Amino acid sequence: MDDMEVKADALDGAFDAVLAAEAVDELKASVAALKAQVDAQAVAASRLPLDGAKAAADPARDAFVERYLRRGIDAGVEMKSLAGASGGEGGYAVPREIDGSIAATLKALSPIRSIATVVQTGTSGYRKLVATGSTATGWVGETAARPETATRSFAEIAPPSGELYANPAASQAMLDDAMFDVEDWLAGELGREFAVAEGAAFVTGNGTNRPKGFLSYAATNETDSARAFGTLQYLASGAAGGFAASNPQDKLVELVHALKAPYRQGACWVMNSDTLARIRKFKTSDGAFVWQPGMVEGRAATLLGYPVIEAEDMPDVAANSLSVAFGNFRAGYLIADRGETRILRDPFSNKPFVHFYATKRVGGAIIDSNAIKLLKFAAS
Repeated sequence: MDDMEVKADALDGAFDAVLAAEAVDELKASVAALKAQVDAQAVAASRLPLDGAKAAADPARDAFVERYLRRGIDAGVEMKSLAGASGGEGGYAVPREIDGSIAATLKALSPIRSIATVVQTGTSGYRKLVATGSTATGWVGETAARPETATRSFAEIAPPSGELYANPAASQAMLDDAMFDVEDWLAGELGREFAVAEGAAFVTGNGTNRPKGFLSYAATNETDSARAFGTLQYLASGAAGGFAASNPQDKLVELVHALKAPYRQGACWVMNSDTLARIRKFKTSDGAFVWQPGMVEGRAATLLGYPVIEAEDMPDVAANSLSVAFGNFRAGYLIADRGETRILRDPFSNKPFVHFYATKRVGGAIIDSNAIKLLKFAAS
């Protein structure tokens, strides 16, 4: 009887061992399957999106691109007012991702935007207070009376602004093609068209329904201490419609030092390609070129040690032209962007093409006239 009980116990132990081994194997298989699933998801996430697909889905962007841009369905798209004076419906807000792409293109193609101060505003009436003059001080003895000193005065800067618009078009067949990346196409088209228009406004805009360009301000040869606030200083090149015949690079050196030392940190040159082609030929007395190419890819070329920004909206060299600017534009010029880009889809005006009427409110003005100097191509 005892032998039978021992055999039964041994048999039960064998069964328990088999069941335990099967449970361990099953658990290992489950863990392996779960690990394989996680690894597959990680690999898929690390791959670049194909055929214009987006790596991460954004419901707002998808609704805007796939429903509104491609098919004209405006349900679920944020609506905006196009006119500041009325609340009428008239546009649709561009999602942040597309608006960011437009802004990146603007900064890359609009030279003044890349070097100026850019602020985002929520109203069209943006204003900035700027201190003018200097704070009066004085020296006194230990027990002498302290007379009252004069305080600094302030000037209010209200950058003139206007509505910048573009109207690119695509055929409906292109929009129906799933392989056509309408998001990148639209951001690129709007960015390029906006950059061309605002680039000219920041340089020569008259301030009427557009920014006021820095060349539209009054200019005089008076120094900073004598010149009125908001008036730029120019230096004459020494010859009408050109540089002086001898040592023409000397005027460039004088222009650098006409800018006060604190502004020279971050200063740059601004001119068009034709003017730069003339200056690139200038040499010092020992035969070295005053212009030096950038030694690193993506690094701007330098003139007398300062970066050169090519802005094709700067005027060509001519009699009395202000064709060269040197200064700290981040301290001297302000660009005010109001809100985001807005878009209206128009499939009716030019069938079978669909137009995308986009608007963006932009302002610009000089905020510190001591921070920018000009070279005037005149004898005096």
